Amino acid sequence: MEYKGRYEIFDPGQIVTYPVSERPNKVKFADLLDPENVKEMSFDIPKDVENRITLLAREIVSAKEKNRPVVFFTGAHLIKNGLGRLLGDLVKHNLLSLVAGNAATSIHDFELGLIGETSEYVPQALEKGQFGMAFEFNYINAALILGNKYKLGYGESVGKMICDEPFRKEVANFLGLGNTPIEFMHPDLSVQAICYERNIPLTIHAGIGTDVLDQHVYFDGQAKGGCSGRDFLIYTKEISKLTEGGIILNVGSAVTGPEVFLKAASMAGNVGNVPDNIITANFDLRPYDPANFTNENAVGYYYRDQKSIVTRVPQAYGGKGFYIGGNQKQTFPMLYKKLMELL
Repeated sequence: MEYKGRYEIFDPGQIVTYPVSERPNKVKFADLLDPENVKEMSFDIPKDVENRITLLAREIVSAKEKNRPVVFFTGAHLIKNGLGRLLGDLVKHNLLSLVAGNAATSIHDFELGLIGETSEYVPQALEKGQFGMAFEFNYINAALILGNKYKLGYGESVGKMICDEPFRKEVANFLGLGNTPIEFMHPDLSVQAICYERNIPLTIHAGIGTDVLDQHVYFDGQAKGGCSGRDFLIYTKEISKLTEGGIILNVGSAVTGPEVFLKAASMAGNVGNVPDNIITANFDLRPYDPANFTNENAVGYYYRDQKSIVTRVPQAYGGKGFYIGGNQKQTFPMLYKKLMELL
C-alpha cells in the first residue's frame, strides 16, 4: 500500500514467504467431521442443554418453512474444530439464509479448500518469523483487490475465486504466476464455495491488522475494507427481513458477531424494518449468569455474546434467547443431528 504521511512504515516487500504445502498443520482432512458419521456419535451433554438444542432445532425448521431468515454467525474455531462440513451441509439443505464470520473464518475455510488442511502450529512458526507467511495467502489478497475493483463482497470474492475458473486465472495473472494455475484440491470442503455455488450470501466482517493476510506485500487495506464493508450491507439487508420473525445463531464469536448484529439491527429499525419475535442462540463454553449483566464489577458484564445475543436482543425485539453452553464439538453436531432428524 502506498503511504505519503509523515511517519516511517514497515516495508512488506521485505517479507520472505514459503509454499503452504511445506507448512505443518494441526488439522488434517481425517480430522474433519463427516456429516454421515454424526448419526453414530455419542454425546456428553447435560439434559437441559440437549433440551434447548432440541427446541432450537424445531424453531430453525419452523422458520425456514415460513420463509423467514436463519442467520448463522461463526467464529473461526468452528472451522478449525473440523465442523465446517456440517455447516456446509446445512447450507446444502437450505436451512440457512446467510452465513457470516470474521476473516479468520474465511482463511481457515480457504486453507481447507486449497490443501485439505488448516491451523498451523503458531508457537513453532513464531519463533522462526514464519507465522502466517505462506505465499498462498496472497490468493485471498488478490481476490479482494479484484473483488473491490468489481465492487463485490469479501465472501463472494473468495467463493468466486474457488468456483469460477476465469476469475481464478485473473487472480493468478495479478500475482504474476504465469502459466502456474491456482488449484483448489478440496473445493467441496469450503463453505465459501458451497455458499457461492448456491447463491447464499457468506459475509466476512474483517478488521485491519488482525489477520495473516495483512502481513503480505499484496495486502490492500482499501480492498479488504471495501469488500468487507459491502458484506456488512448484505448482512444488514438480511437482518431487515426479520420483521416477522427469524433466527439468529452465534457460534463461538464473543465480540464480532454480537456487535455486527446490533449495528445491523439498529440500521434496519431506523428505516422501519424493526426485528420482531426473533429467536436467538449463542453457543459458547463459558458459564452463563444473567444476574451479572448489570454488574460492571462482574466478568460476565463484558461478555457481549451472552448479554446481547441471549438476553438484550430478544428482550428488545420480542422472542426468546437460548444459551447453548458446552464444547461446540459436541453441541453443534447435536444441533446438526436433530435438524437432520426433523427434515
